[in-house]
Amino acid sequence: MTGLWGVRPRWRTDVLGEFFCPGCGGDRNYRRQYGRRWLRLLGTPVLPLGPVLGSVQCTSCHGRYGTETLDQLTCVRLAAMLRDAQYTVALAALAAGGTAGRAGRDAACAVIREAGFEDCGEAQVLAALAALSGYAGGEPLDVDVDGVGSGLAVELHAALEPLAPHLEQQGRERLLLQGAWIALADGRYLPQERAALAVVGRCLKLSDRQVCELLAAATRTPH
Repeated sequence: MTGLWGVRPRWRTDVLGEFFCPGCGGDRNYRRQYGRRWLRLLGTPVLPLGPVLGSVQCTSCHGRYGTETLDQLTCVRLAAMLRDAQYTVALAALAAGGTAGRAGRDAACAVIREAGFEDCGEAQVLAALAALSGYAGGEPLDVDVDGVGSGLAVELHAALEPLAPHLEQQGRERLLLQGAWIALADGRYLPQERAALAVVGRCLKLSDRQVCELLAAATRTPH
């Protein structure tokens, strides 16, 4: 009798997309599916028994996972968000310290190129600063310590806060340190630079103590 009867779900696909597959360990296409359990006779569904939880099936390994796996960023999306975060941190650190010093401009451009914007030169960086904050001069730009009142501070929140939950602490610290190295390129931290880096730290879910320790460590560890 056991071979005659069985209970298996019958799936229907409602969404197709790309996700990070836990089984494959990389970006893959998926089917989001919902279904109903059916009593089957010789493999043929004869009686519906009730709904089953929705799931996500990888089209490569055919593994089936909970829909919460869609909350995990794809590798492509994570790389793009990290690139934008590095870019925004570099702009904020440069603006806070002023663009008059050659060393600061060079350090910011180096971080931006390292992030993947290989064709982004000094002219493009300064143009981006002007577009984001109306900043066109060489004097330091004042950044609100609460992260409001500045176009760049708003950009920091938009670029960093969605990314922070997906980075290990070492990755979040690295982003802050990149901003610190730009700030230190022209000498000691200015008050505006510390304020900007404090905003970066809060957006990255780093405590005030961690931010202070990292800023101090940056003065002892050249980039």
